[in-house]
Amino acid sequence: MLSLKYLRENKSDAIQGLAKRNFTDTALIDQIISLDQKRRKTQSQLDELLAEANTIAKQIGQLFKTGKADEAQALKERSGEIKKQSKALQEELQSTERELQEARVQVPNVPKSIVPAGSTEEDNEVVRNEGEIPTLMEGALPHWELAKKYDLIDFDLGSKITGAGFPVYKGKGARLQRALINYFLDHNTSAGYQETQVPHLVNEDSAYGTGQLPDKEGQMYHVTGDNLYLIPTAEVPLTNIYRNELLEERQLPIALTGYTPCFRREAGSYGAHVRGLNRLHQFDKVEIVRFETPERSEAALEEMISHVESLLKTLHLPYRILRLCGGDLGFTSALTYDFELFSTAQNKWLEISSVSTFESYQAERLQLRYRTADGSKQLVHTLNGSSLALPRVLAALLENCQTPEGIIIPEALVPYTGFKRID
Repeated sequence: MLSLKYLRENKSDAIQGLAKRNFTDTALIDQIISLDQKRRKTQSQLDELLAEANTIAKQIGQLFKTGKADEAQALKERSGEIKKQSKALQEELQSTERELQEARVQVPNVPKSIVPAGSTEEDNEVVRNEGEIPTLMEGALPHWELAKKYDLIDFDLGSKITGAGFPVYKGKGARLQRALINYFLDHNTSAGYQETQVPHLVNEDSAYGTGQLPDKEGQMYHVTGDNLYLIPTAEVPLTNIYRNELLEERQLPIALTGYTPCFRREAGSYGAHVRGLNRLHQFDKVEIVRFETPERSEAALEEMISHVESLLKTLHLPYRILRLCGGDLGFTSALTYDFELFSTAQNKWLEISSVSTFESYQAERLQLRYRTADGSKQLVHTLNGSSLALPRVLAALLENCQTPEGIIIPEALVPYTGFKRID
């Protein structure tokens, strides 16, 4: 959520930046600024009345002690008027604050200046390509056929048990899935990220804090009986660890990593482009999250990008990095880089990671601040990234590593799988 101070002092910059997202509701920005002015004016009036009430209360006591009952009674009548006025102002203040909050959550984050303009993923900017796309054998298969051939993943069984988008991993397929999770976690912890296990369900406050509510409620599974939400990513519980906290500057940076299953209702379309592991309702992902000072956040983003790259390089899979355009940017993100692996058997790029900085946008919603060395309080900058999302990594690995002798496991994974080849 954009801070009120920022909108008051940088209205034109905010409107210009939001235009990159094709956000043109300038009337909403004006409404927020107007409501903020009303809120501050009402608060000031209320504070003045409460201060007067405190003064009168002391005067009444003194007048009664000195026998000036008539004067005391007159002040008591004024005190009664103040109570009525204060109650009315408090109700007006609460109403204004609710209206202000409802308006603020409708405004997305302002993209950084480096974000390219554009409306769709076709407008995203390719930053770089790395690795050689392999030439596969004649008759190479897509991963869903390989999964069936080697009995690694059963999509039909998942549909029987639950529904489409809930695969069952079997045998070496399950072992490879677990190996990837452990490898990613070990790679992250060796880089200084603290492994953290978190709940797979969150409450409304947590979903609101990271921006899933009210923007993405239709994409989450809602446990109505308990009013809890299945997490769409570990970002939500990991970031909310510090909701409503005041950190000390010496505590920063904080770097966390965690593995969770992820649940998303959004995978409703069908066809070849979403076959197999390309899009699921439930999938596994390892996440990295960082909490930084504003001065360090840009460097932290570059470090996270380099970290994800180092992980992909150990798997020897061809990848590219995209800088997302304004129209493809997530609601809460100020800048996002997507990583994509090339699936040779499908002849297409598959997104496997997004690394984003939210600057102070999430922290404003989370009420997450830190105290500087001079005692002032500032909003923390939050960042996160997939390190990595498993389904499409596994899909690309199966497809790109297939040979006439079977699927060759990348050397870095062999200590985790216990086997070098699937045949």
